[in-house]
Amino acid sequence: MTSVPPPTAELSADEARRIALRAQGFLGAPDRRGGVRGVLRHLGAVQLDTISVLARSHELIPYARLGAVGRKTVEDAYWTEGHSFEYWSHAACILPVEEWPHFAFRRRSYRARPHWGHDLPDGAYDTVIKQLRAEGPLTATELGGAKNGGEWWDWSESKVAVERALMYGEVVCTERRSWKRVYDLAERAIPDDLLHDELGDTECLRRLVRLAGESLGVGTRADIADYHRLKGEQFDAVVADSGLVPVTVEGWSKPAWADPQALASEPRGRHRTTLLSPFDSLIWERARTERIFGFSHRLEAYVPKPKRVYGYFAMPLLSGGKLLGRVDPAREGTTLVARQVSLDGAKAVAPMAQALREAAQWVGCDAVRIERVDRAELTADLVKAVS
Repeated sequence: MTSVPPPTAELSADEARRIALRAQGFLGAPDRRGGVRGVLRHLGAVQLDTISVLARSHELIPYARLGAVGRKTVEDAYWTEGHSFEYWSHAACILPVEEWPHFAFRRRSYRARPHWGHDLPDGAYDTVIKQLRAEGPLTATELGGAKNGGEWWDWSESKVAVERALMYGEVVCTERRSWKRVYDLAERAIPDDLLHDELGDTECLRRLVRLAGESLGVGTRADIADYHRLKGEQFDAVVADSGLVPVTVEGWSKPAWADPQALASEPRGRHRTTLLSPFDSLIWERARTERIFGFSHRLEAYVPKPKRVYGYFAMPLLSGGKLLGRVDPAREGTTLVARQVSLDGAKAVAPMAQALREAAQWVGCDAVRIERVDRAELTADLVKAVS
């Protein structure tokens, strides 16, 4: 691990929490002029996921920060006019197009690695590239089918080829259509001034570490490296020249770094009250969430139903800058169903009711039904508050 110079500031746990909230867009007036694209640039990455309960996670991210922005507006902001592309960052993420050059290190790494133990037939890769060049943007289905009943995720050779081209950077995912990736040639999809791999690995890593530090406000080595799924040693190699400054945080057992701009002024303003996607970058790293909020959260969608504690897609409740509970939501027609609600005492009833009503309205529901509350004595109060 890198040697850490003396800290430039000592932060209380509360100061670190408020810095993190402001950096993630949850403290202060929402940037409505910047809109969804402003949220994307501010966060640097918006994670995608297949699960859709209220909405898909990439829709929930701007909703949590901006309020009831139209869902079509969200999709158009991401996928029109070449403002973004999808690539591997924290996971599969939507990324601002101006960051394309800074993922050159990852594209080079993919080109140099073995081909996942799967050999493509001669010519399969070139066939996909030629088809995209001739026909324009296409889904895997349009390229000849995504699956074939064979090995390796059951992908067809054309799907394997186009995904390999995506990882190499010869092909770009420019949008999701009915949740299918739409592929196009990078030479068409990426602006000429950005379409290059000229930046060395060190410069790429330095930029991504700085971006992650700015998006988090303050974080440990693991926090910042995990934001774009960098290795600890990659962080170590560039943090000294990244522009981030070392700090100490009350109660944090490990060294931390902060964005100097985050330290320049005290975080002030209105706190958001909202439900959070489990894939929201405010909480996507469990250890950080526990350290900052004293809140343990785990996505249980892939946990066998009998072993779930909080539900399939439990969404934490953020209010007053704290995590006050969670709800496992569902939709039945025009009713938002709160299958299971967990509350941090009576103080969480009104914020949970507000968050449920607003979420219901956003997704076109006209009623909220409460099925179960972990603190049974609060059930009547919550039912009354949402009605």
